[in-house]
Amino acid sequence: MSEEIEKKGWFKRLKDGLKKSSSKISDGIVAIVKKRRLDESVLEELEEHLIASDLGVETAANLVAALARDRFDQEVSDEEIRTFLSKRLEEILLPYATSFTLETQSKPYVFLVVGVNGSGKTTTIGKLASRWAGEGKKVRVAAGDTFRAAAVEQLQVWGERAGVPVTVGTPGGDPAGLAYEAYETSKEAGDDILLIDTAGRLQNRQDLMDELAKIKRVLKKIDPQAPHSCLLVLDATVGQNAHSQVDLFQKTAGVTGLVVTKLDGTAKGGVLIALAQKFELPIHAIGVGESVDDLQNFEALPFARSLMGL
Repeated sequence: MSEEIEKKGWFKRLKDGLKKSSSKISDGIVAIVKKRRLDESVLEELEEHLIASDLGVETAANLVAALARDRFDQEVSDEEIRTFLSKRLEEILLPYATSFTLETQSKPYVFLVVGVNGSGKTTTIGKLASRWAGEGKKVRVAAGDTFRAAAVEQLQVWGERAGVPVTVGTPGGDPAGLAYEAYETSKEAGDDILLIDTAGRLQNRQDLMDELAKIKRVLKKIDPQAPHSCLLVLDATVGQNAHSQVDLFQKTAGVTGLVVTKLDGTAKGGVLIALAQKFELPIHAIGVGESVDDLQNFEALPFARSLMGL
């Protein structure tokens, strides 16, 4: 029963969090359709609207083509359109809605967490550490953003709150050396999970990207399979700019999954669909607020329906 209450609470937060995105999409559909016959001009308007709502050109074209095949030249309501589109979006997203998997043979299971400044990366690490510690797992965090004192302090606060140890280096020290030290300590301590924070890298800073590659090389000296996951944290408010971030981090760091944050602060939530289709990467979790409970596993059905204002 408590699980069911928790689930309902999350669905409400998700719907509230996606309000800006869903209003942009659903209000536009209402304005275009108005109980009209689904002819070429309506389909064209719908496609342009979906592109403007950050769903991406290819996704918008595919959705409208499917709609035309199903309902062309029929009288439709906006709710019928939104219900149809939500089902198609669910089908698109379903293969990528993948919760975190922690392989028990890898101990600790190492997450390298990457992203640009301001994406919510450090906060995401704190929330994940709190969640897993609360589930009884032995978690450690490495404060690999050695150049930003605020990031280290932020992780230390999260660590104290969750009862999770935080490995800290010297200010401005070598992040790769810190990652190596944290991994060795974590292995000796018998931790289940090690989360390694990294400096917020701008994708046009090659020196910082090289540093990221160095951290990966150093971790592989302890375990050739490490890091076992490379999470890219994306800020949904950047919209289409997220594409270039995924592209570059994938090439540099070998991204294995995405966490999308700040969906509550933007009308650009549709970008998540475009990212899923283009990069075919698992979307592990999404964030719609500041509290620990506002970061949850990504699920296709509630997201698609919330996005369409259903």
